[in-house]
Amino acid sequence: MTYLFNDPADFATEAVAGLALAHPDHVAVVHGGVVRATETPAGQPALVIGGGSGHYPAFAGWVGPGMGHGAPCGNIFSSPSSSQVYSVARNAENGGGVILGFGNYAGDVLHFGAAAEKLRAEGIDVRIIKVSDDIVSNSLENHRDRRGIAGDLPVFKIAGAAIEAGAGLDEAERIAWKANDATRSFGVAFDGPTLPGAPEALFHVEDDQMGVGLGIHGEPGVRDEPIGTANEIATLLVEGVLAEQPEHVEGGYQGRAAVLVNGLGTVKYEELFVVYAKVAELLEAAGITPVRPEVGELVTSLDMAGVSLSLVFLDKELEQHWLAPVDTPAFHRGAMPQVDRPRRSSFWEAGADEIPASSEESRAAAAKVADVLELFGSVCLREEAELGRIDAIAGDGDHGQGMAYGSKGAAAAAKEALDAGAGARTLLVRAGEAWSESAGGTSGALWGAALIAAGSVFDDQAGAESRTVVDAVEAGIDAIQRLGGAKVGDKTMVDAAAPFRETLEETFTGDNTAEAILAAAKVAREAADATADITASLGRSRVLGEKSIGTPDPGAISFSILMKELGQHLS
Repeated sequence: MTYLFNDPADFATEAVAGLALAHPDHVAVVHGGVVRATETPAGQPALVIGGGSGHYPAFAGWVGPGMGHGAPCGNIFSSPSSSQVYSVARNAENGGGVILGFGNYAGDVLHFGAAAEKLRAEGIDVRIIKVSDDIVSNSLENHRDRRGIAGDLPVFKIAGAAIEAGAGLDEAERIAWKANDATRSFGVAFDGPTLPGAPEALFHVEDDQMGVGLGIHGEPGVRDEPIGTANEIATLLVEGVLAEQPEHVEGGYQGRAAVLVNGLGTVKYEELFVVYAKVAELLEAAGITPVRPEVGELVTSLDMAGVSLSLVFLDKELEQHWLAPVDTPAFHRGAMPQVDRPRRSSFWEAGADEIPASSEESRAAAAKVADVLELFGSVCLREEAELGRIDAIAGDGDHGQGMAYGSKGAAAAAKEALDAGAGARTLLVRAGEAWSESAGGTSGALWGAALIAAGSVFDDQAGAESRTVVDAVEAGIDAIQRLGGAKVGDKTMVDAAAPFRETLEETFTGDNTAEAILAAAKVAREAADATADITASLGRSRVLGEKSIGTPDPGAISFSILMKELGQHLS
């Protein structure tokens, strides 16, 4: 369990603040995360690496000379919002462009991608590296569509070393992808992690069993097997990774590999050393020389009980950068060259946008919208535990938390905008930005986009009619489908949202808004419940495959709940 916390909603922010206070020579806090306490040299590419909190030393612990220039830090197991990524990148970049590096998860792809588009619109060259080392999460042919786990460390270490050695943006991007394509990871879990303040772990593994193919966001393994001895588990991991060993080629891979034995939080160093002893023996028997192995807690999952093995199949170029010096709060190697690294004297901060003028009618509509968002906040808080429970089975366990944080942030932003005289359009846009910011993750991106799209239907100079409300709801659903790319049958929120939209359009007559929304919400709930029979092909449940059968999609359930509450509120 997590013993030390204040308000769980503030846990990630407070942890980042404490890290910076403990390592003032390495990192400084900016909005959304941390950057180097020293200036990025002019013209040097900035490596911005990030993801959810709860994985320390990833990602903020890897900011410093030889590795990252900044790290946006999301909530526990949730991607940072696009505004957090943007803020950290703006503070890290100094004329050389930006590489955004993260594990290949839907929420990170959405938020980092949105930040990249905003940076590019301002003339900053941005490249994206999605780490995809987990061999159980997709086929070898689809290596770049796998999820990222402990392979984040060597990929970012190698890319950071290349930049330190003088690589420009194109060269650093090439080397980062090369490292990713040479990295393979495989892990097992013995018990799940516990979110701060939660009464139970996100999942449990039966006694004498282990989950094979863990994820680092509280995902259980893709299958359960009887737990073995340390040697048997080491053999399972080595054989799994070596099944994808590349051929020995002239001038390329020569039977040398960076090796990482990673503890997820509860399995401690002595146990890991026992595992590594067998790993080293098996690699030697396979003709592979370990190069500067790392054994310890490298990419954690709070207090998850688990262990993973990562290999980077090295050529001369990758080995050179793997062995290069690095100096960060959590990862040190060798002595960095003595170069001038002036301390930062100022940081970029976003300015507060003025509230556009609004009419009395639009402010009245905005007040009603704010009431709905306040309702959503209370409902998501009420449903947090149950949504987290089903997400721990059919996903990664953070959906309840994300919905609670996101709706709370949206409601607070709506109240602030209303007090400042905002009309309905501006209020919804501010609320959408706050939902995305507060929640992070996939749900944060999708619900934030939905509110912003709904806001586009309103006008700060006009009131709202029944048709306006229905059009706004439909615009929000369209944004969810457009941004997420899911379709009916993928086992996502869309399985409830699409039939809701269709029923709403068929049922609405012009003066029966509440009744039409309630009828559509009933259909949405039936569709959400039916997702229990679907094997996921997209979203949080995809990697779990048939293990998700029997449990409905949490996103579909939460959507149907909120739409029912909306209909009841309007009636």
